[in-house]
Amino acid sequence: MSAASQPLGLMRGAVMSAAADYGELMKLRVTSLIVMTAWCGYYLGALKAGVSPWSWATLEALAGIGLVAGGTGALNQVLEREGDRLMRRTDRRPLPAGRMSARHAAAVGLAATLGGTAYLALEANLLTGLLALATSATYLGLYTPLKRVSPICTFVGAFPGAMPPLLGWAAARGRVEWEAVVLFGIVFLWQFPHFHSIAWLYREDYERAGILMRPVVDGDGRATAREILVYSLALVPVTLAPSLLGMAGSVYAAGALALGAAFFAFGVRLAKAGEPPSSARSKAPARQLLQASVAYLPLLFALMMLNAAG
Repeated sequence: MSAASQPLGLMRGAVMSAAADYGELMKLRVTSLIVMTAWCGYYLGALKAGVSPWSWATLEALAGIGLVAGGTGALNQVLEREGDRLMRRTDRRPLPAGRMSARHAAAVGLAATLGGTAYLALEANLLTGLLALATSATYLGLYTPLKRVSPICTFVGAFPGAMPPLLGWAAARGRVEWEAVVLFGIVFLWQFPHFHSIAWLYREDYERAGILMRPVVDGDGRATAREILVYSLALVPVTLAPSLLGMAGSVYAAGALALGAAFFAFGVRLAKAGEPPSSARSKAPARQLLQASVAYLPLLFALMMLNAAG
């Protein structure tokens, strides 16, 4: 490398490193899933309204929701930075690793959250902006502190966690309707097997940080496995509701049944292993359940959109 190109190379490296840090601060992978589920809600709501789901308004709504989600993720990391230092899965995040100050991260998080809220209120409708702000406040003000108090945190956190498709619907329709509630219910139920499998895999990390997820306080894992089975089984009839409400057709219904059966089977596999969360032998079925949950929701929502009744 020539002497002239060295400063350019260093600058490029610094920019890429900073971009990666901001992406991690705003939980880019999680935010992407949030935007995807919000897109499903907006798409179906726009079809019901008789307007094109492929418009500049779609991008504006998803951008606003993404900003609020990313900003909330950043503020969550500010609040949990001490605990993140104690966990191997989070100790390389920008705050615990010392690559970013808490003040700077808080400023970024507040700007994204409040800016996204204002953008939604102005470009979509006031209802969506208020719902997005309430979602962020519930996540930060209730779920985050409850994680160190009781396993009920997962139940409480499932409410803001299930809001993205409802926000998308509200952005398209300007109101909350039964179809939006069904989408909310799908994501609400899906979160329990998803987050229980994460906590099962990283039980030792969570215990070290004092985060009381269900697998941390459930010594033999039976209560956790039971919740996974109950919620994944309850998903099956709820995922059929879009067909009953005319949101999607029979192809979606058949696919939802197949996906639900497969998802439930992964939960059964973990339960039948009969191993506590502390057992190394239990990690493989827990990881398989996590992988299944990550695939399940995008596939289900993509199928719903592809087979939507316009």
